[in-house]
Amino acid sequence: MPINIVLIEPEIPNNTGNIGRLALATGSNLHLVKPFGFEIDDKRLKRAGLDYWQHLDVTYYDSSADFFEIHKDKTMAFLSAHGTTSHWDIEFEDDIFLIFGKESVGLSKAITEKYKTQLFKIPMFSKNIRSLNLANAVSIVTYEALKHIHN
Repeated sequence: MPINIVLIEPEIPNNTGNIGRLALATGSNLHLVKPFGFEIDDKRLKRAGLDYWQHLDVTYYDSSADFFEIHKDKTMAFLSAHGTTSHWDIEFEDDIFLIFGKESVGLSKAITEKYKTQLFKIPMFSKNIRSLNLANAVSIVTYEALKHIHN
């Protein structure tokens, strides 16, 4: 039943810590792709993840290329403000990989172009906002996945 949460080049330790906590709460695996915008032993990451980090199933990758080579045959959904299809239309299944980009710019153009048929967005109903906080976006999509997988 695991869901795989993938953060490509996360920049903010508090977000990564909160997402780690979410991953543990939902029984998800966390995949962190370097480079990071912080040190993995950053006290802000640990504070946000509290004392749960030691129980988390987390895998580290040296680069996006490494991650995609290892998981090339897996089902993936890429989340981006540039997507045109709603996350409600993702065909969620066991062992799906939910891919999120870094806080400042999201997923790279190379990734969004290569995987454009697997690119989804979270609908926002105000013209006054560009994007959601990464930890909030991961929470929204992860719990939507759980809803579909468990029904």
